[in-house]
Amino acid sequence: MKNIRFRTYIYWGITAIAVIGLSVAFVFLMIHIDKVKAYAGIMVDILKPIIYGAILAYLLNPIYNKTNNAVEQILKKNKILQKKASSLSKMAATVVSLVVLFAVITGLMWLLIPQLVTSIRGIIDTLPAGLANLESWIMGLLEGDPANAQMAMEAYSYISYYLEDWVNTSLTPNMDKIIKSVSSGLWTVFVSGVSSSVWSMIITLKNFLIGIIVMVYLLNIKEMFAAQSKKIVYGVFPLKLANKLITEVRFIHKVFGGFIIGKLLDSLIIGILCFLCLNLMNMPYALLVSVIVGVTNVIPFFGPFIGAIPSAFLILLVSPMECLYFIIFVFLLQQFDGNILGPKILGDSTGLQSFWVLFSILVFGGVFGFVGMIIGVPTFAVIYRLTKEGIEASLKKKSLSGHTEDYDGLDYIDEEEKNFVKATKGLK
Repeated sequence: MKNIRFRTYIYWGITAIAVIGLSVAFVFLMIHIDKVKAYAGIMVDILKPIIYGAILAYLLNPIYNKTNNAVEQILKKNKILQKKASSLSKMAATVVSLVVLFAVITGLMWLLIPQLVTSIRGIIDTLPAGLANLESWIMGLLEGDPANAQMAMEAYSYISYYLEDWVNTSLTPNMDKIIKSVSSGLWTVFVSGVSSSVWSMIITLKNFLIGIIVMVYLLNIKEMFAAQSKKIVYGVFPLKLANKLITEVRFIHKVFGGFIIGKLLDSLIIGILCFLCLNLMNMPYALLVSVIVGVTNVIPFFGPFIGAIPSAFLILLVSPMECLYFIIFVFLLQQFDGNILGPKILGDSTGLQSFWVLFSILVFGGVFGFVGMIIGVPTFAVIYRLTKEGIEASLKKKSLSGHTEDYDGLDYIDEEEKNFVKATKGLK
């Protein structure tokens, strides 16, 4: 009995020390948050090739696995190549993954980017005329309402001034740099006084190329990494905790893989459908608008609105009626995505209710920006599951129900009998 009590005191003492230590560390980090961010930024810059490689490997992993399994099954039927089936299938899967990666990059570089540049240049050239047409349309619409017309024109003047200033000071100079770099080459750009931009581009290109090499290594040795990780986990932690940790990592992989890869595929299909439909409707800036809609669709919940607002404004500069048709079309497209296409591709990959989806996007988006809005939902899904399992384990130790519906309308739980006493109607 004394030994049990002594162990309990030791356990609570270690727990108290750990809590105090973590609290002190947290306060220290908050006080020196700027230095922590600076050091974190340096580490991220150093590890960028590894980060790029890991992201690419994770995204291409389904293609690699399917190719590897298919080729290995075919080679195993051949008695001559049976012994080398594993190595040859890995080689074939690596080649297919690289071909897919470079096909995507080539498509963006040679097909998409020039057309986007042309569209943006067209917007810049026609912006003054478009703003003038929009002003005339607003004045005609509010001709019989002077008070609202004045308010609308004040808001319009502010927006148009801000837009023209942004185009002239930020967008046009950068567009000129892009066009110069494409037409005259890097050396001309270097000579013309933007050597820092060229150097940054070279560093990014270097990191990306090294990232591709890292991707190839990770794809081919991921089984060994997984085995080594399991070996470490089972060597460090108790068996029960190690099994639990491995199970949770599998769940994290399932949630992130299913959600992110599924969302990318869903957004690609939406972007293509948007482009085809806008072309059939003879809408202006069809490719540019489709890219905006497709890219922003990666963001859950808010994505359709984020993409639709600037796209609708671009079309509004050309024709207010076409802008109205576009808004109706985007609404129908997002209904199709939310109710038919999205559930087919994603299913219930996160298991979160709509409120928690909104909550996770706002919190993670506020902290980590655009990336946080993308990874916020699967990250919170993992946190939600871990919290739920922890609470249910605690309830089980107390011999209480872990079903949420049992607590609906609960007044109190009898301490001796553990009976659930429901509140009277109106006091829930």
